[in-house]
Amino acid sequence: MQQHPAVHPGAEAGSASAPDVWWVVCLCAAWCKTCGDYRAAFASVAREWPGVRFEWVDIEDEADLVGDVDVETFPTVLIGDAQGARFLGPLLPQPGVLARLLSSLRDAPAGARALAGPEAQALLGSVRAARR
Repeated sequence: MQQHPAVHPGAEAGSASAPDVWWVVCLCAAWCKTCGDYRAAFASVAREWPGVRFEWVDIEDEADLVGDVDVETFPTVLIGDAQGARFLGPLLPQPGVLARLLSSLRDAPAGARALAGPEAQALLGSVRAARR
């Protein structure tokens, strides 16, 4: 399996696997032109969010990691915090859209942050375990 390093590993080396770190995972495919174009935008958002773990997952190269998650369109993004996945779905491939979504999730009071479904929880667990 091909190694896919973190786009941005967090504020400090080793801190990215801490349970309180937020994770942003982009699910894409190498053959997808939109994904290729979005990768630079994803990396630019990562640079603006120190302390957040950004990961790029190619759904074909890492099919075992993605499991049964049905990615219907690209890019699809997974966002989670210490309690679990908060969002799993497609986004417009624009850096501002991702930044606003992440900001709204992080700024919401902890008790008001809804968890995503079981599929998103399983995917976040798989990515965290594989990318520690």
